[in-house]
Amino acid sequence: MTDSTLSEVEKKQQYNFNKLAKRLRHNVGDAINHFNMIEEGDKVMVCLSGGKDSYTMLDILLGLQKSAPINFSIVAVNLDQKQPGFPEDILPAYLTGIGVEHRIIEEDTYSIVTRVIEEGKTTCSLCSRLRRGILYRVAEEIGATKIALGHHRDDILSTLFLNMFYGGKLKGMPPKLVSDNGKHVVIRPLAYCKEKDIIRYADAREFPIIPCNLCGSQPNLQRQIIADMLRDWDKRFPGRLETMFTAMCNVVPSHLADPKRYDFANIKADGQPREDGDKAFDKEVFSDPARISIMDSRRPIQVEACGDA
Repeated sequence: MTDSTLSEVEKKQQYNFNKLAKRLRHNVGDAINHFNMIEEGDKVMVCLSGGKDSYTMLDILLGLQKSAPINFSIVAVNLDQKQPGFPEDILPAYLTGIGVEHRIIEEDTYSIVTRVIEEGKTTCSLCSRLRRGILYRVAEEIGATKIALGHHRDDILSTLFLNMFYGGKLKGMPPKLVSDNGKHVVIRPLAYCKEKDIIRYADAREFPIIPCNLCGSQPNLQRQIIADMLRDWDKRFPGRLETMFTAMCNVVPSHLADPKRYDFANIKADGQPREDGDKAFDKEVFSDPARISIMDSRRPIQVEACGDA
C-alpha cells in the first residue's frame, strides 16, 4: 500500500508508530552505550518469555544489529517450563518465521514447584531460582557472552520502591551487572524504556503474546501495590517517573547515610571547598522535572541507534 492510498487516519497512525519506534530504538541504543552493554563479537542470549517486553527487546535489538558499527550475534532462548496450557508452538513458529537463531529449552520445573510448594502459597520464588539456574546453564552451553532480560524502566523503579518499602534497602534493578554465580554479564537493554511505550509498540507490531498467568500462581501483592502507585503518580504528576529514574542515575553517597558507601567516620574539615559538601543554610532549589534528563553527564556513545522507523 502506497502513501497515496492511505487514509488520513492511517497516515496518522503510521506517523505515530514511526515516532514511537524511533524513540524506543534510541532509548535502547542509549542504554547500550551508556553501560557498554554490547561489545564487538558478543553473543547475546535474548531471554524470550512470550510477553510484550521480551518480544519488544528482541525486535529492537535485531533492528540495531543491522545498523550498529560493531558486530554481535543474537540467540533467542525460551524456557518451556511445562506449565499446563502453555502454547508450545507459538514461539518456535514466530522465531522461525523471522529467521532468528533460537533454542527452546524444555524443563518440567512446573511439576517440581507444585510438588514442593504448598497449595495456595506463592510459587514465584522457587520458580525463578529454577529458571535462573537453567538459563545460566544454557548460556554456557551456547557460549553466550551476555544475557539480555526484558526489564524496563518501570520494572526498575518498582524494584527500587519494593526494596525501600519492604526490604529496608536502597536497591534497584541495574541495567548491567554480573550474575549471582559470577559467570555471566546480565544486561537490560530496555532500562530507559517506559512500559506504556512498550505496550503500544507490542500492540502495533501484533506480537503473538503468551499469557503470563499460566502457572496459576498468585499475583505478588506488594509488587502490585507499587505498580498501582507508580501508575497513579504518572497520571497525576507527569514527569515524576522520569525524575525518579534520573535520580537513580545521579546518586550522591555523601548525602545519604550508609557508612559502608561513604567514610563519614573519618571526614575532617580541611578548608577545601567541595562540590558534595553540606549546604545546610541554603534553601533547597529543585529543577523542573521536564528539564531533567538521564542523558546529562554521560559518556560519548559507541553504538548508534540509527535510522528512522
